[in-house]
Amino acid sequence: MVVKGKKSGKNPPVLSHEFIIQNHADIVSCVAMVFVLGLMFQVSSPLASVFIALQHNVSVPIEIQPGNVIDFTFYSPGLKDIPAIFFYLLIAIVMHAIIQEYLLDKVNRKLHLSKIKHAKFNESGQLLSFYLISLFWAGDIIYRENMVNIASLWEGYPHNNMTFMFKFFFITQIAYWLHIFPELYFQKTKKEDMPAKIQYACLYLAFIVPAYCMRFTRVCIVMLFVHYLVEAVYHGCRILAYAEKSSVAKKIFKIGDLLFVVGRFASVILAVLTYWYGLAKVPQEQQVMDVKAGNYNTGFIRLTCLIAVCALQAFLMYKFIIRQVQRMREMKNVTASSTSAAAAKAKKTQQERAKARKEKREMKEEDDLPEVDQDTNKSLRQRVK
Repeated sequence: MVVKGKKSGKNPPVLSHEFIIQNHADIVSCVAMVFVLGLMFQVSSPLASVFIALQHNVSVPIEIQPGNVIDFTFYSPGLKDIPAIFFYLLIAIVMHAIIQEYLLDKVNRKLHLSKIKHAKFNESGQLLSFYLISLFWAGDIIYRENMVNIASLWEGYPHNNMTFMFKFFFITQIAYWLHIFPELYFQKTKKEDMPAKIQYACLYLAFIVPAYCMRFTRVCIVMLFVHYLVEAVYHGCRILAYAEKSSVAKKIFKIGDLLFVVGRFASVILAVLTYWYGLAKVPQEQQVMDVKAGNYNTGFIRLTCLIAVCALQAFLMYKFIIRQVQRMREMKNVTASSTSAAAAKAKKTQQERAKARKEKREMKEEDDLPEVDQDTNKSLRQRVK
């Protein structure tokens, strides 16, 4: 699929910054197509498959029924995942452009938002799309791998063998958060908006990549499911607010605030159960670092992971509290200004009523006077005016 960038009245010079930005989706999709076409030729097929197909696979015989053994293909992390991450980073850029042009831009034209709200709406729309896809994907893996049983998060560690969809989930997660960096250039992000986007992309990568490499994928995917659920509710509410559905958004925002707090506590509990309790039950002689076997179950690594998760939850909770305090202050200022405006309006109304009563009383007094005196009073009022 070819995605066309926004065209201006004047065509920019070829290979200029403006040309690349306007046509970045077409350029990236052509680069990705080169790898796909490479699969069609015998000479280039081995190299192209490194970028497209998942590597580090192994066949494991599993006995389904007594005497019935079937070979299942599983995957493990490795250095050959880097080319695959690069290829799916290109796909993430193309998908970003497709969602932007064929969904978000069409909605934006109907809403007529300001530039600031337009940028925030696009950001929330992109993230909500990713969170929803990841939620359904992660939920399916959790159900199929029986991770509803909390003990399965640490039992059988190291978890070297992953199913195709399990490994593909982590490859796409890493690729998506990496694609945020080139999107800063393609979307012409302002300098003041860059630090926030870089921060949350780096935080995701700082936790997902080590968990993937150190075989803590099971606890990681459950934590991501909890976190993405909270974030999906938040960005869904923000989109509703920009779409002038404020009454619905306010109600869901309250649910989102509650989910945020619950999500932080749930993540801490999962980390404590896994790193402090579950993995620590392994015999002491097996608690050694063995890179080749994929075993990172040592006291130092477990403590470091636990502190990192708890510190992240504390940081997110701190930012949440600051945001709530700022919102309360804004609401207080709005309420105070509306109260003062209402008081001023009420005072003005009372003055107008008093003036009307005075004019009515004067008119009544005039009606009681003879006709000559009434004409005299009218002429006097006209002179005064």
